[in-house]
Amino acid sequence: MGRSVQQCLEQLDIRKSVVGLAIGAGAIYLLYKAIKAGLKCQPPLCTNSPICIARECLGPGERAQPQEAPAPKASGVGGTKGLAIERERHGRDSGELRRLLNSLECKQDEYTKSMVLHSITRCVYLLEAEASACTTDDIMLVGSMLDDKDNSVKIQALNALKAFSGIRKFRLKIQEHFIKVLELISTTWDSELHIAGLRLLNNLPLPDFVYPQLRRVMPALMEILQSDCILAQVQAVRLLSCVAQKNDLLYDILNCQVHANFLNLFQSTQPGSLLFEVLVFAERLSEGQNTPHYRAVKWHYNEQSLHEALFGDQSRLADRLLALVIHPEEEVQIQACKVIVSLQCPQDVRVRPSFCQTSRSYFNNAE
Repeated sequence: MGRSVQQCLEQLDIRKSVVGLAIGAGAIYLLYKAIKAGLKCQPPLCTNSPICIARECLGPGERAQPQEAPAPKASGVGGTKGLAIERERHGRDSGELRRLLNSLECKQDEYTKSMVLHSITRCVYLLEAEASACTTDDIMLVGSMLDDKDNSVKIQALNALKAFSGIRKFRLKIQEHFIKVLELISTTWDSELHIAGLRLLNNLPLPDFVYPQLRRVMPALMEILQSDCILAQVQAVRLLSCVAQKNDLLYDILNCQVHANFLNLFQSTQPGSLLFEVLVFAERLSEGQNTPHYRAVKWHYNEQSLHEALFGDQSRLADRLLALVIHPEEEVQIQACKVIVSLQCPQDVRVRPSFCQTSRSYFNNAE
């Protein structure tokens, strides 16, 4: 019996040893996997926070990369320069923006130029003091990129000009590119270019000298408004709303030809952001055509015109507006009501309720 107990104890010791070895081996394997995973792990993609954006500001020798991919080492534009925004915070000029602008003057391939312009845009938004210290020559340098043959370079140049347009002293110089931007928008069917160009134009005052060019590109702006790119549509209708406030251009807009399904833009299924802007546009057109100055002339419109689609005898705009009064988004409801009021009562007689009650009702016709 004693021998049997001794054998059992020996076997138990052996089992403990085996189990210990197995546990130890398992732990070592798990530790190995953790270390290996850590070595393979890439840093997270940058967010849009100021610190992450500042890290992407390039110095001489670095080639910028979009966020989707890690930046490969490339020649021609220099090495990374730390957190430029931190240096500016402490009152020191990081020199990042100046280095980027200098590198733009060198001969670069299209990809490099595009990425340098992208970084210039970020720097302008973040490094306010350095951006304000730039000159009109720098604006002209960035503007000259609009003549590049590559669309991505043009888009990034437009974004950079949009960033600079936030600085008051550069606006007049940037306005000199207004006609060029209109030309790009009307001759190149590229949604990203449309968005970038229209965002820039919407951030600038509308100078009188561009009126002739605006008349020429009006059909193109209408086509963008009726396209299937929501962001481009929103930017296009914002510009058209601004143009609708100019008496000299109102008839050109109203007589512009539109598609037969133009009123689909007023369907409740459209995104709220687009619906709101389209309703603002309709209100401004309605107010504009009801002014004494405009009504003093007897205008003639073609059958496929915007005027006929919105305000013609066969228009179904009233039905769309009534449906939008119960739209889930409050700002759309309010704007739809504003359009209804503008259609019921001409601007110069709204102070006289009796006139509105006895005048021809746009909505009675719709019924």
